[in-house]
Amino acid sequence: MSSPSAGLTPRAAARAKFESGLSFALDAFQVEAMDALDAGASVVVAAPTGSGKTVIAEYAIAQALATGQRAYYTAPIKALSNQKYRDLVEAHGSANVGLLTGDTSVNEGAPIVVMTTEVLRNMIHAANRSLSDLRYVIMDEVHFLQDTYRGPVWEEVIISTPPEVDLVCLSATVSNARDLADWVSSIRGTTKAIVHSERPVELTQLYLVGRRGGHDVDVFETFINGKPNPKLQRLDAQTAAARQAGRKGRDGSPVTTPRRIDIVEMLHYEDLLPAIYFIFSRAGCDEAMRNCLHANVRLTHPEERAEIRAIVESKVAGLSSSDLEALDYPLFLAGLENGVAVHHAGMVPPFKEAVEACFTEGLVKVVFATETLALGINMPARTVVIEKLSKFNGASNSTLTAGEFTQLTGRAGRRGLDPHGYAATLWSPYMDFEDVAELANRKTYELRSAFRPTYNMAANLVRRSSREQAEHFLRLSFAQYQIDAHLVRANAAADRITRELAVARTSMTCERGDVGAFIAKGRGSGNNRAARRAAERASEAQRVVRRTSQVDNETRTREIFRSLSGAQPGSVLRYVPLDAMSDERHGVVVMSTATRGTDRVTVRALTIAGEAINVTPELITSIPEVVGHVAVPVPFNPQSKHFQKQLTTNLNRYLGAGGKRSGGRFREPTAPIDALVESVEDGVSAHDLAGVQGCPDLKVHLAAAATVDRLEAELKRNALTSAHRSNSLVDQLNRVLALLDDMNCTLGWSLTDSGKTLAGVFHECDLLIADCVQAGLFDGLNVSEVAALASVFVYEQRGPTRGQEGLPRAFPHALVDRWWRVAHRAEHLNQRESMFELPLTRAPDPGFAAIAHGWARGRNLSSVMASDEITAGDLVRTMKALIDLLRQLGEVAPNPETRSTARQAAQQL
Repeated sequence: MSSPSAGLTPRAAARAKFESGLSFALDAFQVEAMDALDAGASVVVAAPTGSGKTVIAEYAIAQALATGQRAYYTAPIKALSNQKYRDLVEAHGSANVGLLTGDTSVNEGAPIVVMTTEVLRNMIHAANRSLSDLRYVIMDEVHFLQDTYRGPVWEEVIISTPPEVDLVCLSATVSNARDLADWVSSIRGTTKAIVHSERPVELTQLYLVGRRGGHDVDVFETFINGKPNPKLQRLDAQTAAARQAGRKGRDGSPVTTPRRIDIVEMLHYEDLLPAIYFIFSRAGCDEAMRNCLHANVRLTHPEERAEIRAIVESKVAGLSSSDLEALDYPLFLAGLENGVAVHHAGMVPPFKEAVEACFTEGLVKVVFATETLALGINMPARTVVIEKLSKFNGASNSTLTAGEFTQLTGRAGRRGLDPHGYAATLWSPYMDFEDVAELANRKTYELRSAFRPTYNMAANLVRRSSREQAEHFLRLSFAQYQIDAHLVRANAAADRITRELAVARTSMTCERGDVGAFIAKGRGSGNNRAARRAAERASEAQRVVRRTSQVDNETRTREIFRSLSGAQPGSVLRYVPLDAMSDERHGVVVMSTATRGTDRVTVRALTIAGEAINVTPELITSIPEVVGHVAVPVPFNPQSKHFQKQLTTNLNRYLGAGGKRSGGRFREPTAPIDALVESVEDGVSAHDLAGVQGCPDLKVHLAAAATVDRLEAELKRNALTSAHRSNSLVDQLNRVLALLDDMNCTLGWSLTDSGKTLAGVFHECDLLIADCVQAGLFDGLNVSEVAALASVFVYEQRGPTRGQEGLPRAFPHALVDRWWRVAHRAEHLNQRESMFELPLTRAPDPGFAAIAHGWARGRNLSSVMASDEITAGDLVRTMKALIDLLRQLGEVAPNPETRSTARQAAQQL
């Protein structure tokens, strides 16, 4: 009997084999994506979590293997890379799969290699020979390209990957996936957008309410017939009234936020387990697990506990008894055996892997996790609980975005096991039910590029291309693609304004004369103060732009920071946004202000239309003004839609008294037409007015003239903004290059020795590291000292910073001196960055130096953790980043002895 694939082409045979090996029928979107790959196209696949996007990646890998070519699988984080490596080894065997994550190198010549995106970017820059037979690059979680610090790397890879390689871009549901596909098509050739919005398991949104004084948890469906549950809307109104009564000394609200233990017991009783319970705090996760242990919550039977112990012991076999003691292993195991676990970045990898394995096998029933679990880790659950809809973002507490909410709830519902998945949010006095319903009802979010030319990128562009090619590279970015789309809208606005101008200019004239000429003459009159004031108001936006451009860059940056950081809740701010389409300054009312260090500030504010936005120095072109204050609603709850509506109403009332408004932008009050008539008559002689004074339509003509003034100013502002945006990336590159020239990294369009060092440093602090290497700050140090000094670039303390405390006094004087020289060079770099209007490089942090020094000298885990407040997971993650940096120093340091010492330090760590 002949084979089913007999007579087929190698690709067709590979597809037939792939499909026959599946235990399920393919969905239409999967077939569409596979057809596109067979046609030689790249694909952008946007689909909900758990819907089967991975099948498309597996098909690309199968085709690469069938044709004797290679496939690279890239992921945004090392944890996801490690998990994908294990999955692919299980499917294809260890001989066929490699892993490259910067700190790990396994079988890099394999036909399938899993890697972080940064590793692939470095391979492309180095023109690695393995790229020659590369067929597919799979970019998992491609929406990560909007990440501020690491997103630009994704765009570099998409632009720079050899043209014969097809891309398989996998993303969560985004509203502009077709825009992303169109961009990839424009730079790489045919790319098909595959958009699938249906979840594989229907999702039911739940709302959990606790009863004050008791342990019961009331469970409501968030939506009834697709609309917010009216019972919960009434409950909101009742609790608001009760809180108001409570402030007057009577009974308060009868409801409360349910307790974690009560929720777990309810989920168990209602058969809603297994569950992932998201708590945006490592300490909160740990506390929840301990509370379950203390309350003797047991969700497993003896056979399951035996299986759990066996899995855990296999995962921690590589850790010594002293390591396990330092990691509080008995508590960790006790929780797992009871069916309760935690999962966050503060855990060592063997512990996290044990949790993932036990949960995937259905042995562990509840995992208290931070949001890091939601990023690609394959741990679906029947129910997802989100304790709060806000989290700390490093500067302030902010409400979850629709994308973040979708990412978290995407874990709810196990395909093939659950008819429904459940996503539960909790009643909170700090967020109204309407806010919860609105967030839960938004299904998609827009992907925005975070691309910008970094120092390392600029150095590599200088090294391998001409200036024209470098500028062309920037114009290929998704950021430029989105800017161009804005310019299309700007051009359409310019056409509209031009048409309106033509109509208004026609209305300025009649057979008696041209009113515009008389207005201009009146404005030029020395005794016509009113007309001059009107003229000044008409050109205010241009004056603001001119005035701010005359202030030197450093002063302007400082003044913007000062003005924003001084804003208080209720302050009414006016400013010109970067993407303004007219001369009108935007107006907002401040809800909160968060500063981080001496250079970062974010103002959370409301527009006149009631939209909550973030205002940062990077988004505005003028020094903002506080022009007044409005009453702030009580209780103070910026997360609440009710609070925001009240504050928006107060803003509108304020503006109604002080000026006109339109579309979320401020305008100065225009002079009444009667006053304008009077001002013209005052400034122009009776003889000059003789022709138009008796015109019955004089007021109409003057109104048209005022409209012409406004439209001409708007057209100029539109042109100014468009010109700024069209060249914004090139302007950024020029500022970066100017700083590199100032720092002696470039000379004309060529690299100096410092620039060559910079081109080989791939790190958030790339220029600072290169500067310190070239200054010889690593020279003459021993292995442990090099490790300690390098650690200041990879560590950033969570929470409040220690400031410039320096290294422990017990350290050698030479090492302490080197640290202060690093700190001084960092301060100098920040000063130069401010002058060139560039983002400030993060300050070095010596908080990990003692650990790195001790670990390199052979101290064990318990001893290095005993004297420092750091979790084991943070230690492992920071140590891996340090090893990666030391390996880079081992390649780029100009001093041969320093290169050798850095490589030894990496090996020792």
